[in-house]
Amino acid sequence: MLHPGTPGTPGKPGRPGTPGAPGASGPGIEAENPEPAARPPRRRGMEFALIVLAVLISVYGYCAVGLAKAGAVPPGAVRYGAGLGMLALLAHLAVRLRAPDADPLLLPIAVLLNGMGLVLIYRLDLETPGDPAATAQLYWSTVGVALFIVVVLLLRHHRVLQRYTYLCVVAALVLLILPIFFPAVNGARIWLKVAGFSLQPSEFAKVLLAVFFAGYLAVNRHALSFMGRRVWRLQVPTGRVLGPVVTIWLFSVGVLVLERDLGTSLLFFGLFVVLLYVATGRTGWVAVGLLLAALGALAVGRLEPHVHARVTDWLHPFASIEAGLGANQLAQSLFAFAAGGALGTGLGLGHSVLIGFAAKSDFILATAGEELGLAGLSAIFLVYALLVERGYRAGLGLSDPFGRLLAVGLASIVALQVFVIAGGVTGLIPLTGMAMPFLAQGGSSVVTNWIIVALLIRISDSARSQGEGTRTS
Repeated sequence: MLHPGTPGTPGKPGRPGTPGAPGASGPGIEAENPEPAARPPRRRGMEFALIVLAVLISVYGYCAVGLAKAGAVPPGAVRYGAGLGMLALLAHLAVRLRAPDADPLLLPIAVLLNGMGLVLIYRLDLETPGDPAATAQLYWSTVGVALFIVVVLLLRHHRVLQRYTYLCVVAALVLLILPIFFPAVNGARIWLKVAGFSLQPSEFAKVLLAVFFAGYLAVNRHALSFMGRRVWRLQVPTGRVLGPVVTIWLFSVGVLVLERDLGTSLLFFGLFVVLLYVATGRTGWVAVGLLLAALGALAVGRLEPHVHARVTDWLHPFASIEAGLGANQLAQSLFAFAAGGALGTGLGLGHSVLIGFAAKSDFILATAGEELGLAGLSAIFLVYALLVERGYRAGLGLSDPFGRLLAVGLASIVALQVFVIAGGVTGLIPLTGMAMPFLAQGGSSVVTNWIIVALLIRISDSARSQGEGTRTS
């Protein structure tokens, strides 16, 4: 049926391009006009509500620590809540302005983890008044949010990064080489210390290498899947295709081994294998990656004294107690988890500070496990899992290979870091020196993680605005 006043023969649609015809700009036959694909709702209001909830949870934790330690609300609670809330609001406004279709869960998750990290560091500061770290961590969080806003506002589309694939790898290698020329800190050469400031270049290098791996594998994914000879059940591509990316990866990992930063080496290796599998779809690469990782771990564990000592501590965590030397860091961490039980001792009522100098960095998860218990620790892991899942979902919503690989790579960085750190402090794997994303003390780490979230927001905005992403639940 035609609309009233529509010219044309009743019951017959007009020619395309004329009033009354299907696809014409004017009114026509509604039953024959295809409906446009429904776009997911933007849900910026939901994002704002979740951000408010994340800030309130963090402020509650801050107050709970003060009540447990001094019997009164800390005098800086309002200032802390206002500072964290202002940073979250500015980040939200940037997303609302330039990435209105972005996933509404990514930013609140980052705010919650960052806020809880500040609470845990403040709690440990009360036990170590001579070594405060919460204020510096808040400053670095401010820098991280500022860079988050810059990325969201200035990066118009994630595909722009593909133009700088090889520039990113050069910058990453330079950042990895620089710490070799600086003094070692706690047995590892991973820091740049200039004018009282310290940076960990490998934190920034991991994002640059993710861009390089995504850009290179997106272009050569078909060659990596089908070219070359078959070795056993794995079809190996030619050296011309696989050689450059393997060379870059071996060089970066070799530098990190020289610097004794085995945690980041494991992270880079895992990132390389994950993206290679995603690009080619061949499970054989995962098997080869696990085999090479096992051989490399065996070789380094036997030949490198610093790593060998960590492996020994992992195999015999209570040997120092039996020798009358007291509990080492891993043993203290295991005691903290055991003391926490199912529900924890309560914020501010634990003794994880006995772990020593790494309580605020490598072992901050032990504080969470002792004072929040298994329930709180599980909640933290679920929040991390949700962050990783939203990153993967953003990648799956894209049609371009570079965007998919970049999203998977960035989300995998978070997943691998959480696994390596949590596995180390719980005795699942040997200890490695890395920072728990957002939670642990470390300016370079918190800044880098805010950049990762910004890139995931930009990718999710592209996917959802094109109508390719799935509806956010």
